[in-house]
Amino acid sequence: MTRNELNRFQRLLTARIAELQDLIRRREGITVERSADVLEEIQGAAERALAVGHLDRDFSQLRDARAALRRIEDGSFGTCQECDQEIHPKRLAAVPWAGLCIRCQEASDRGPDEIRPATRVHLALAA
Repeated sequence: MTRNELNRFQRLLTARIAELQDLIRRREGITVERSADVLEEIQGAAERALAVGHLDRDFSQLRDARAALRRIEDGSFGTCQECDQEIHPKRLAAVPWAGLCIRCQEASDRGPDEIRPATRVHLALAA
């Protein structure tokens, strides 16, 4: 990957981090407001659950974007953290914080039975 491409990804990631930090600061969607109406309470609980889910997703993406910036700094950006193959440029263009190639990401999404045996050993040692 060229230095210009890395600089472009660094700018994209830095902008996304700033955007996510701003979103995370605004947490009014998770405040609890009491209501005398039971249906309003239920609707409020559903809206809070949705807001908490969004907040969780944003935190996860923030963590991934920061990790991608670290990979740019250490020279491993664009390399799958699982199989050490190159992550396709189209995947990085769509998801600049991706740490896994599409094949390894799909295996990860399917569950721990799909992860390579060596990774399972590392996971077991970490537990």
